[in-house]
Amino acid sequence: GFLTAEEAQGNPAWGALLEVLAAQSRVARLCTAPTGGGPELVLAAERRGLFRALFPDRTIGWNAVAGEPPSSPTEREWGPDEALVEIVRGRLEGLGPVSATDLAGSLGLGQARIDAALAVLQAEGSALRGCFTPGTAAEEWCERRLLARIHRYTVKRLRAEISPVTARDFLRFLGAWQRLTPETRMQGPDAVGVALSQLEGFEAPAAAWEAEILPARIAEYEPAWLDEQCLAGRFVWVRLPSRSDESRRGAGPVRSTPIALLARRDVRLWAALADVPRAEHLTAPARAVSDCLRERGASFFDEIVDGARLLPAQAEEALAELVANGLARSDSFSGLRALLVPADRRRGPRSVGGQRLRRARRAALYGMADSGRWTLVRGAATDQGATAGRGGATADRGEAVEHLVRALLRRWGVLFWKLLVREASWVPPWREILMCCRRLEARGEIRGGRFVAGFSGEQYAVPDAIGLLRDVRRSSGADESLSLSAADPLNLIGIVTPGPRLAALTGNRMLYRDGLPIATLAAGEVTFLERLDPSEEWAARNAVLRSGSRPLGELERIGSRVTSS
Repeated sequence: GFLTAEEAQGNPAWGALLEVLAAQSRVARLCTAPTGGGPELVLAAERRGLFRALFPDRTIGWNAVAGEPPSSPTEREWGPDEALVEIVRGRLEGLGPVSATDLAGSLGLGQARIDAALAVLQAEGSALRGCFTPGTAAEEWCERRLLARIHRYTVKRLRAEISPVTARDFLRFLGAWQRLTPETRMQGPDAVGVALSQLEGFEAPAAAWEAEILPARIAEYEPAWLDEQCLAGRFVWVRLPSRSDESRRGAGPVRSTPIALLARRDVRLWAALADVPRAEHLTAPARAVSDCLRERGASFFDEIVDGARLLPAQAEEALAELVANGLARSDSFSGLRALLVPADRRRGPRSVGGQRLRRARRAALYGMADSGRWTLVRGAATDQGATAGRGGATADRGEAVEHLVRALLRRWGVLFWKLLVREASWVPPWREILMCCRRLEARGEIRGGRFVAGFSGEQYAVPDAIGLLRDVRRSSGADESLSLSAADPLNLIGIVTPGPRLAALTGNRMLYRDGLPIATLAAGEVTFLERLDPSEEWAARNAVLRSGSRPLGELERIGSRVTSS
């Protein structure tokens, strides 16, 4: 559209070129101030109608020899405001990010008129405003397509800075990222909230949470810490049924029921991704307990026994069935814990002896009478053929997918399609997650690139993970072993590493050494994945057979005490 005199003189080669164009009457000069002293513009001949409308009392100076080119019969008449909008549009196409103050200064106009023109361009989607230049606090404007080009160049440059790591280094990274190594392992009650935030939405067998997963990340884990998080309303435990489950042939044992721990305020987002729990195959006692909870609301165990007119053992079995179907939960994790510990282990000896009475009090932590209040999962379809949705405000699908993507990035640090194999079956397909990741990258919240070698498809990572990946790539392994349950999220054998997969059961175990799986335990049999010396094989067998370097979970210790008593 036009150049200022300073811009024309800024490049020495432009002077001669502008003289050639002026000799052909293709450019002209215009002083925006009536008496001089204002900005001098070099404008294109095809834009003269716009500048005449904007500056009707100014004279456009053409080459004295060539003169003004003839007017076109199709040249339209412009109003001052329309002309200013078109001039500002052309200016934005040539400058990139620029402030309204600079635009006003180049034309010698007041900023109020420039702001009005920019508002018109913003309303039609041609111009966007924001802070685009690093280190610039002033608000800037940029033409939409030009800003998209700048963004593509920026993303391409950032992606080129990434050097991928091997799958082995990625597993070493995950050990530190998920706080499983001795140096990164957490301790104290506050660590439970941090661990659950990273594991939010991950489904694991109910028996594995306190026996394996949390103790692997928190030193000297205590069950009361998880109860505190649940009773405070920060987290809830629930089973989220899969939309692909068409059989619905009843519920399995509670110990193997896939349970997820979710932030209470985000339950509606997770519920939008999973199916509505149904109860087509409930037994009579389970239906009686369900009816009692629906009529009375949240109830303690003794209230359920009285309201459902069942024996305590029957009410307990009915609650276990409802939990396995994803229909009921309790306020604290102690309710689920009570269903996991067999009844004979929960009933400690009631004697007046000091030691025996102390064991009885500890065993009572797992009794149904102390499990808190029980309630139906909100929105559960408890009638035959019911199709009611989950109660309360429903979450938008896009909002729910974005929350899921953020949770996956917190868990893995780096996200690519292969890792979805380790997630629940109700997780949306990769194409939905991919579109969300692209939006987050466009906002600058995450980075795209090739982070882990050997895996096809797009990969994305949070900024904090990129620095840790670099550190892992530069450092050599410390010959550290990590023994974990196969129910742990880090069970990526056959997913990230080659070979057959290891079933994600609580009783199965695996042994990593510097990110390399070397042994597995399945069905009571140890299998070595790498050739080892006899002494190393003996040490690896002992490591995979026991619960690794961590102490036994509190649930296992108390269960063994009660059994021995």
